[in-house]
Amino acid sequence: MRKLKFLELEMVSMAALISRRLQRCFGSLHSIGHRCYSQNNGYPLSLRSNDLCSSLSGERLFSADHSGLLSARSSIQSHRQFSTSVLTPGSDEGSFPSHLLSNVPVAASERTIGLSQDLLIPVTNFDNEDKGFMVLAGDVFDVPIRKDIIHRVVRWQLAKRQQGTHSTKTISEVSGTGRKPWDQKGSGRARHGTLRGPQFRGGATMHGPKPRSHAFKLNKKVRRLGLKIALSARAAEGKLLVFENLEVPTHKTKNIVSYVKQMENTKKVLLVDGGPIEEKLKLATQNLHYVNGLPSIGLNVYSILLHDTLVMSRDAVNRIVERMHTPINR
Repeated sequence: MRKLKFLELEMVSMAALISRRLQRCFGSLHSIGHRCYSQNNGYPLSLRSNDLCSSLSGERLFSADHSGLLSARSSIQSHRQFSTSVLTPGSDEGSFPSHLLSNVPVAASERTIGLSQDLLIPVTNFDNEDKGFMVLAGDVFDVPIRKDIIHRVVRWQLAKRQQGTHSTKTISEVSGTGRKPWDQKGSGRARHGTLRGPQFRGGATMHGPKPRSHAFKLNKKVRRLGLKIALSARAAEGKLLVFENLEVPTHKTKNIVSYVKQMENTKKVLLVDGGPIEEKLKLATQNLHYVNGLPSIGLNVYSILLHDTLVMSRDAVNRIVERMHTPINR
């Protein structure tokens, strides 16, 4: 009984404190529920009495399983919630001053990468002419970016292309005699059976490298996924360009140099065509270390990562998509 009476006294004191605060802010308790608008520098301000009263109710100040009493000041400050409404020029809550409305267009949110959504990309050529649009398959050019897959594929490529021609000579391959250099005992020197051992100058190398292949197995699904991730990364960066074709009017290198200068933030370019690279394009780019060409069948992850801009022809895109959609032979 004493505890209940104590709680009742605390509630009464808290209600009195809240009423004094409301009277100090709004003038009177009666005006809170009936006043809908208040003048603030000449502009109407919308108030919702229900939200205000509910935010100050006892249900928000206490919980059912509360073990103790909170002080009135900390409870009001931590649980007070105000209802705000967004006013637009055509809303029913009143007109909003036009000079406070911003005319700056709201920027659209960026596209989420890795949802396998088809991409619409413009098609141009070396002269930057409009050649229409092309739809890129989402399951090839919009897959989730995974650095671990890229790392595995690059390691597989570099290990596979390593020559592995390193070789050292064992004791049976070193040139020299096999005669015992001196007697086993009596000379005072260390005992040896040959001068071609690994401890002598010009002797053998123990456990040295021999010619071998450094290649290791990597599943075809992982290799294919790595190429899709590399293509998706370039497409997400805006560094994937699709040309109608890779035909150039002449074999002059200065034309390719001018084409590359037109591209923004481009240091190295990889040109990918559907079939073999055209002879004029090959002659025009062979003296440029930052421009390289590949047929679509030779497109790989490591080459894509070495170049910051990827230029593909329509035919190359179609062949790559067809290659990615071909079932893997078991």
